Amino acid sequence: MAKWGEGDPRWIVEERADATNVNNWHWTERDATNWSSDKLKSLLLGLSVENEDGRCEVTDVSKVEGEASINNRKGKLIFFYEWNLKATWTGKTKGGVKYQGGIEVPNLSDENDMEDLDIAISLNKDEPETPLLNLMRTKGSDKVREALGSYVGFLKTEFTQGMILPTANGVSKPQSSSQAKTKMDKTQISSGSTATPVNTGVKIPTCKFSMKDTFLTSPAELYRVFLNQEMVQAFTHAPASVDGEKGGKFRLLDGNVFGEFTELVAEQKIVMKWRYSTWPCEHYATITLSFCDRGNETELKLESRGVPESDEERTKQGWQRYYFEAIKQTFGFGARLY
Repeated sequence: MAKWGEGDPRWIVEERADATNVNNWHWTERDATNWSSDKLKSLLLGLSVENEDGRCEVTDVSKVEGEASINNRKGKLIFFYEWNLKATWTGKTKGGVKYQGGIEVPNLSDENDMEDLDIAISLNKDEPETPLLNLMRTKGSDKVREALGSYVGFLKTEFTQGMILPTANGVSKPQSSSQAKTKMDKTQISSGSTATPVNTGVKIPTCKFSMKDTFLTSPAELYRVFLNQEMVQAFTHAPASVDGEKGGKFRLLDGNVFGEFTELVAEQKIVMKWRYSTWPCEHYATITLSFCDRGNETELKLESRGVPESDEERTKQGWQRYYFEAIKQTFGFGARLY
């Protein structure tokens, strides 16, 4: 028998205040089935595509059948998920004629790459032929694939918080970038997230990045878009709460994004504390928006500090899609991208 103090360090539980899973050695498992079911429904419901023929929207998710779990062994996370999904889409032509069809995804699993995912789009048997079916099979299918890719990304980031515990020296064993990042082409800001923010008490690795884009409008008008509640609700297509004053708070995208305006320089700069609801409690990034007059255009530069490293790509793509591109499409400010 080993003497006191000479035992295998894997079993020295007194090195942790909670005496739990020292150095992440033991196998732990977290059931992600219920969380995944809710997340998949929230990501799919309300997805919409539109062109000159009309508009289509996912109006019901009738089947979410499967399971998901995450295992931690020696600080390495192993993901398992397998889902069979069915949903309903409803289309409406420019002339007001309505159509309905189905979406089926039989093989969303960890064994298949997102690019190989089968997505079957159909029109109900009693419906006449319509160009909206082709819209759903092209743009609609891409939107569904993107949403399911976002689910995988959220599973690997927000749901895993707290699974890699601090080791004896108080430092968490970091995940490799391949484990922490999703394989999808794009990611989303989630609507209707059900995850609860986690405060692990561990210092979060953060990053900084910058983005630029150009809008066919004046700095004054673009500046107003970010501070006016009605305009925010217009480009996010959802209820929002926005107090466009220094110290004013904002909450949008079903409460999944919120924060506070810390500095406002009219038509020139907006500085805000900004966060996803899924980040650890009270952790905010600092977002600075600078507006530069380029004649008949406005160059918008975004500087971000304090975003968790695991959420860098999701945050970048969320700003690009759900702020920049959405503003252009909603208000007609479209211009070239950098």
